[in-house]
Amino acid sequence: MIEGIFVEGLIFSIMVMGILISYRILDFADLTCDGSFATGAAVATMCIMNGLGITVGLILAFLVGILCGMVTAEIHNRLRIPGLLAGILTMTMLYSINIRILGNRANVPLLKVETLYKVFPEVFSFMPSAFASLTGTILFVLVVKILMDLFFRADLGLAIGALGGNEQMVISQGMNPATLKLIGIGLSNGLIALSGGLLAQYQGFADANLGQGMVVQGLAAIMIGEFLFSSNRISLITLRCIFGAIIYKGLMFFGRKYGYLIGITTNDFKLLTGILVIISLAVAKTRSAASDADARKKALKRTREAKNA
Repeated sequence: MIEGIFVEGLIFSIMVMGILISYRILDFADLTCDGSFATGAAVATMCIMNGLGITVGLILAFLVGILCGMVTAEIHNRLRIPGLLAGILTMTMLYSINIRILGNRANVPLLKVETLYKVFPEVFSFMPSAFASLTGTILFVLVVKILMDLFFRADLGLAIGALGGNEQMVISQGMNPATLKLIGIGLSNGLIALSGGLLAQYQGFADANLGQGMVVQGLAAIMIGEFLFSSNRISLITLRCIFGAIIYKGLMFFGRKYGYLIGITTNDFKLLTGILVIISLAVAKTRSAASDADARKKALKRTREAKNA
Protein backbone atom coordinates (compact mmCIF):
# COMPACT_ATOMS: atom_id res chain seq x y z
CA MET A 1 0.00 0.00 0.00
CA ILE A 2 2.59 2.57 1.13
CA GLU A 3 4.99 1.30 -1.53
CA GLY A 4 2.33 1.94 -4.17
CA ILE A 5 1.94 5.56 -3.04
CA PHE A 6 5.68 6.11 -3.37
CA VAL A 7 5.89 4.41 -6.78
CA GLU A 8 2.99 6.45 -8.17
CA GLY A 9 4.39 9.62 -6.62
CA LEU A 10 7.83 9.01 -8.13
CA ILE A 11 6.38 8.32 -11.59
CA PHE A 12 4.23 11.44 -11.21
CA SER A 13 7.30 13.48 -10.17
CA ILE A 14 8.82 13.17 -13.67
CA MET A 15 5.70 14.81 -15.06
CA VAL A 16 5.89 17.48 -12.33
CA MET A 17 9.49 18.28 -13.35
CA GLY A 18 8.23 18.72 -16.91
CA ILE A 19 5.53 21.15 -15.77
CA LEU A 20 8.15 22.95 -13.68
CA ILE A 21 10.08 23.77 -16.86
CA SER A 22 7.11 25.37 -18.62
CA TYR A 23 5.30 27.07 -15.74
CA ARG A 24 8.12 28.03 -13.38
CA ILE A 25 11.33 28.22 -15.44
CA LEU A 26 9.94 29.50 -18.76
CA ASP A 27 6.83 31.20 -17.32
CA PHE A 28 4.85 29.65 -20.20
CA ALA A 29 1.26 28.56 -19.47
CA ASP A 30 1.28 25.26 -21.39
CA LEU A 31 -1.75 22.95 -21.43
CA THR A 32 -0.16 20.52 -23.87
CA CYS A 33 0.59 18.41 -20.79
CA ASP A 34 -2.91 16.90 -20.68
CA GLY A 35 -2.44 15.53 -24.19
CA SER A 36 1.27 14.66 -24.24
CA PHE A 37 0.98 12.60 -21.04
CA ALA A 38 -1.52 10.29 -22.73
CA THR A 39 0.56 10.35 -25.92
CA GLY A 40 3.59 9.03 -24.03
CA ALA A 41 1.46 6.27 -22.49
CA ALA A 42 0.01 5.35 -25.90
CA VAL A 43 3.38 5.29 -27.70
CA ALA A 44 5.12 3.22 -25.01
CA THR A 45 2.20 0.78 -24.85
CA MET A 46 1.98 0.20 -28.59
CA CYS A 47 5.77 -0.21 -28.88
CA ILE A 48 5.70 -2.90 -26.19
CA MET A 49 2.61 -4.58 -27.68
CA ASN A 50 4.30 -4.71 -31.10
CA GLY A 51 7.52 -6.23 -29.75
CA LEU A 52 9.81 -3.20 -29.94
CA GLY A 53 10.69 -3.52 -26.26
CA ILE A 54 10.55 -1.40 -23.13
CA THR A 55 13.64 0.74 -23.82
CA VAL A 56 12.58 1.65 -27.36
CA GLY A 57 9.06 2.37 -26.10
CA LEU A 58 10.23 4.81 -23.43
CA ILE A 59 12.73 6.52 -25.75
CA LEU A 60 10.07 6.97 -28.43
CA ALA A 61 7.58 8.23 -25.83
CA PHE A 62 10.12 10.86 -24.76
CA LEU A 63 10.88 11.89 -28.35
CA VAL A 64 7.22 12.06 -29.37
CA GLY A 65 6.56 14.16 -26.25
CA ILE A 66 9.31 16.56 -27.35
CA LEU A 67 7.64 16.79 -30.76
CA CYS A 68 4.28 17.61 -29.13
CA GLY A 69 5.89 20.43 -27.15
CA MET A 70 7.64 21.75 -30.23
CA VAL A 71 4.32 21.90 -32.09
CA THR A 72 2.92 24.11 -29.30
CA ALA A 73 6.03 26.30 -29.33
CA GLU A 74 5.90 26.67 -33.13
CA ILE A 75 2.21 27.64 -33.05
CA HIS A 76 3.11 30.25 -30.44
CA ASN A 77 6.24 31.50 -32.22
CA ARG A 78 5.11 31.48 -35.86
CA LEU A 79 1.47 32.52 -35.51
CA ARG A 80 1.95 34.82 -32.48
CA ILE A 81 -0.77 32.90 -30.64
CA PRO A 82 -0.66 33.15 -26.81
CA GLY A 83 0.98 30.16 -25.16
CA LEU A 84 -2.19 29.16 -23.32
CA LEU A 85 -4.24 28.94 -26.52
CA ALA A 86 -1.40 27.20 -28.40
CA GLY A 87 -1.30 24.52 -25.70
CA ILE A 88 -5.08 24.07 -25.81
CA LEU A 89 -4.96 23.61 -29.59
CA THR A 90 -2.21 20.98 -29.38
CA MET A 91 -3.91 19.20 -26.47
CA THR A 92 -7.20 19.04 -28.43
CA MET A 93 -5.51 17.64 -31.54
CA LEU A 94 -3.57 15.10 -29.49
CA TYR A 95 -6.76 13.39 -28.30
CA SER A 96 -7.54 12.24 -31.85
CA ILE A 97 -3.89 11.36 -32.47
CA ASN A 98 -3.79 9.27 -29.29
CA ILE A 99 -6.84 7.31 -30.42
CA ARG A 100 -5.05 6.65 -33.72
CA ILE A 101 -1.87 5.53 -31.97
CA LEU A 102 -3.92 3.10 -29.86
CA GLY A 103 -5.38 1.54 -33.01
CA ASN A 104 -8.67 3.47 -32.95
CA ARG A 105 -9.33 2.29 -29.40
CA ALA A 106 -9.71 4.43 -26.28
CA ASN A 107 -8.03 1.87 -24.02
CA VAL A 108 -5.34 -0.77 -24.61
CA PRO A 109 -4.34 -3.21 -21.83
CA LEU A 110 -0.77 -4.48 -21.43
CA LEU A 111 -1.53 -8.18 -21.10
CA LYS A 112 0.93 -11.07 -21.49
CA VAL A 113 3.79 -8.72 -22.42
CA GLU A 114 6.92 -7.75 -20.53
CA THR A 115 6.80 -4.33 -18.92
CA LEU A 116 9.27 -2.45 -16.74
CA TYR A 117 7.26 -3.38 -13.64
CA LYS A 118 7.61 -7.06 -14.48
CA VAL A 119 11.35 -6.64 -15.06
CA PHE A 120 12.06 -4.88 -11.75
CA PRO A 121 11.01 -7.87 -9.57
CA GLU A 122 13.28 -10.09 -11.70
CA VAL A 123 16.26 -7.73 -11.42
CA PHE A 124 15.78 -7.22 -7.68
CA SER A 125 14.69 -10.81 -7.02
CA PHE A 126 16.13 -10.71 -3.49
CA MET A 127 13.39 -8.21 -2.52
CA PRO A 128 9.61 -8.54 -2.24
CA SER A 129 7.91 -7.55 -5.50
CA ALA A 130 6.53 -4.22 -4.18
CA PHE A 131 9.91 -3.10 -2.85
CA ALA A 132 11.61 -4.19 -6.08
CA SER A 133 9.25 -1.95 -8.08
CA LEU A 134 9.89 0.92 -5.66
CA THR A 135 13.69 0.49 -5.85
CA GLY A 136 13.66 0.38 -9.65
CA THR A 137 11.45 3.49 -9.84
CA ILE A 138 13.70 5.39 -7.42
CA LEU A 139 16.76 4.64 -9.55
CA PHE A 140 14.93 5.63 -12.76
CA VAL A 141 13.72 8.95 -11.28
CA LEU A 142 17.17 9.71 -9.83
CA VAL A 143 18.72 9.31 -13.29
CA VAL A 144 16.12 11.67 -14.78
CA LYS A 145 16.66 14.19 -11.96
CA ILE A 146 20.46 14.15 -12.29
CA LEU A 147 20.27 14.61 -16.08
CA MET A 148 17.84 17.51 -15.66
CA ASP A 149 20.08 19.14 -13.02
CA LEU A 150 23.09 18.83 -15.33
CA PHE A 151 21.15 20.27 -18.27
CA PHE A 152 20.09 23.38 -16.35
CA ARG A 153 23.65 23.96 -15.17
CA ALA A 154 24.92 23.94 -18.77
CA ASP A 155 24.92 27.10 -20.92
CA LEU A 156 21.77 26.14 -22.83
CA GLY A 157 19.85 25.38 -19.64
CA LEU A 158 20.98 28.64 -18.05
CA ALA A 159 19.82 30.52 -21.15
CA ILE A 160 16.37 28.86 -20.95
CA GLY A 161 16.18 29.81 -17.26
CA ALA A 162 17.14 33.41 -18.07
CA LEU A 163 14.43 33.55 -20.76
CA GLY A 164 11.72 32.98 -18.17
CA GLY A 165 13.12 35.73 -15.95
CA ASN A 166 14.04 38.41 -18.48
CA GLU A 167 13.45 37.83 -22.19
CA GLN A 168 14.92 41.19 -23.18
CA MET A 169 18.24 40.30 -21.56
CA VAL A 170 18.37 37.06 -23.56
CA ILE A 171 17.76 38.99 -26.78
CA SER A 172 20.48 41.50 -25.87
CA GLN A 173 22.92 38.59 -25.49
CA GLY A 174 22.29 37.59 -29.11
CA MET A 175 20.14 34.52 -28.38
CA ASN A 176 16.90 33.70 -30.14
CA PRO A 177 14.02 33.40 -27.60
CA ALA A 178 11.88 31.46 -30.09
CA THR A 179 14.53 28.74 -30.33
CA LEU A 180 14.91 28.58 -26.56
CA LYS A 181 11.13 28.25 -26.13
CA LEU A 182 11.13 25.48 -28.73
CA ILE A 183 13.77 23.54 -26.79
CA GLY A 184 12.29 24.29 -23.34
CA ILE A 185 8.67 23.41 -24.15
CA GLY A 186 9.86 20.37 -26.09
CA LEU A 187 11.90 19.10 -23.14
CA SER A 188 9.00 19.82 -20.77
CA ASN A 189 6.59 17.67 -22.76
CA GLY A 190 9.24 15.01 -23.35
CA LEU A 191 9.47 14.46 -19.58
CA ILE A 192 5.67 14.52 -19.29
CA ALA A 193 5.31 11.88 -22.01
CA LEU A 194 8.05 9.77 -20.40
CA SER A 195 6.07 9.85 -17.15
CA GLY A 196 2.97 8.74 -19.07
CA GLY A 197 4.90 5.84 -20.59
CA LEU A 198 5.99 4.69 -17.12
CA LEU A 199 2.52 5.05 -15.62
CA ALA A 200 0.95 2.96 -18.40
CA GLN A 201 3.36 0.13 -17.59
CA TYR A 202 2.72 0.44 -13.85
CA GLN A 203 -1.07 0.48 -14.23
CA GLY A 204 -1.07 -2.12 -17.00
CA PHE A 205 -2.96 -0.11 -19.64
CA ALA A 206 -2.93 3.06 -21.73
CA ASP A 207 -5.98 5.27 -22.06
CA ALA A 208 -6.67 8.23 -24.35
CA ASN A 209 -7.99 10.18 -21.33
CA LEU A 210 -5.06 9.34 -19.05
CA GLY A 211 -3.70 12.90 -19.00
CA GLN A 212 -6.95 14.66 -18.09
CA GLY A 213 -6.37 17.28 -15.40
CA MET A 214 -2.64 16.53 -15.13
CA VAL A 215 -1.56 20.17 -15.38
CA VAL A 216 -3.55 21.15 -12.28
CA GLN A 217 -2.29 18.13 -10.36
CA GLY A 218 1.27 18.97 -11.38
CA LEU A 219 0.92 22.58 -10.23
CA ALA A 220 -0.51 21.37 -6.92
CA ALA A 221 2.52 19.10 -6.43
CA ILE A 222 4.94 21.93 -7.30
CA MET A 223 3.31 24.23 -4.75
CA ILE A 224 3.29 21.55 -2.05
CA GLY A 225 7.02 21.11 -2.66
CA GLU A 226 7.61 24.85 -2.42
CA PHE A 227 6.10 24.88 1.08
CA LEU A 228 8.72 22.35 2.25
CA PHE A 229 11.78 24.55 1.71
CA SER A 230 12.83 27.49 -0.47
CA SER A 231 15.86 27.45 -2.74
CA ASN A 232 17.05 28.76 -6.11
CA ARG A 233 19.39 25.81 -6.71
CA ILE A 234 18.09 23.57 -9.50
CA SER A 235 19.06 20.37 -7.64
CA LEU A 236 16.87 21.36 -4.68
CA ILE A 237 14.07 22.64 -6.91
CA THR A 238 13.81 19.25 -8.67
CA LEU A 239 14.03 17.52 -5.29
CA ARG A 240 11.04 19.62 -4.18
CA CYS A 241 9.13 18.33 -7.21
CA ILE A 242 9.77 14.74 -6.15
CA PHE A 243 8.71 15.33 -2.53
CA GLY A 244 5.69 17.39 -3.61
CA ALA A 245 4.52 14.68 -6.02
CA ILE A 246 4.79 11.95 -3.38
CA ILE A 247 2.94 14.05 -0.78
CA TYR A 248 0.21 14.91 -3.30
CA LYS A 249 -0.30 11.24 -4.21
CA GLY A 250 -0.34 10.38 -0.51
CA LEU A 251 -3.05 12.98 0.14
CA MET A 252 -5.12 11.62 -2.76
CA PHE A 253 -4.71 8.05 -1.47
CA PHE A 254 -5.87 8.92 2.04
CA GLY A 255 -8.70 10.96 0.56
CA ARG A 256 -9.89 7.89 -1.36
CA LYS A 257 -9.47 5.60 1.64
CA TYR A 258 -10.88 7.75 4.45
CA GLY A 259 -12.73 10.54 2.65
CA TYR A 260 -16.06 8.80 3.12
CA LEU A 261 -15.84 9.70 6.82
CA ILE A 262 -16.45 13.38 5.94
CA GLY A 263 -18.52 12.77 2.82
CA ILE A 264 -15.72 13.10 0.23
CA THR A 265 -15.88 10.85 -2.84
CA THR A 266 -13.54 10.38 -5.81
CA ASN A 267 -15.78 12.76 -7.77
CA ASP A 268 -14.66 15.57 -5.45
CA PHE A 269 -10.90 15.18 -6.05
CA LYS A 270 -10.64 17.58 -8.98
CA LEU A 271 -12.51 20.20 -6.97
CA LEU A 272 -10.22 19.65 -3.97
CA THR A 273 -7.11 19.83 -6.19
CA GLY A 274 -8.28 23.15 -7.63
CA ILE A 275 -8.99 24.52 -4.14
CA LEU A 276 -5.54 23.34 -3.01
CA VAL A 277 -3.89 25.24 -5.88
CA ILE A 278 -5.91 28.41 -5.11
CA ILE A 279 -5.00 28.25 -1.41
CA SER A 280 -1.34 27.66 -2.28
CA LEU A 281 -1.32 30.67 -4.61
CA ALA A 282 -2.96 32.86 -1.98
CA VAL A 283 -0.50 31.78 0.74
CA ALA A 284 2.47 32.23 -1.63
CA LYS A 285 1.27 35.73 -2.53
CA THR A 286 0.86 36.61 1.16
CA ARG A 287 4.33 35.28 1.99
CA SER A 288 5.83 37.22 -0.92
CA ALA A 289 4.13 40.45 0.19
CA ALA A 290 5.31 39.92 3.78
CA SER A 291 8.85 39.24 2.56
CA ASP A 292 8.84 42.42 0.42
CA ALA A 293 7.52 44.48 3.35
CA ASP A 294 10.22 43.04 5.62
CA ALA A 295 12.90 43.84 3.05
CA ARG A 296 11.65 47.45 2.77
CA LYS A 297 11.71 47.84 6.57
CA LYS A 298 15.29 46.60 6.74
CA ALA A 299 16.32 48.91 3.90
CA LEU A 300 14.75 51.93 5.65
CA LYS A 301 16.42 50.95 8.91
CA ARG A 302 19.83 50.75 7.21
CA THR A 303 19.23 54.15 5.59
CA ARG A 304 18.35 55.78 8.93
CA GLU A 305 21.40 54.19 10.60
CA ALA A 306 23.62 55.47 7.79
CA LYS A 307 22.24 59.02 8.18
CA ASN A 308 22.67 58.97 11.96
CA ALA A 309 26.25 57.76 11.57
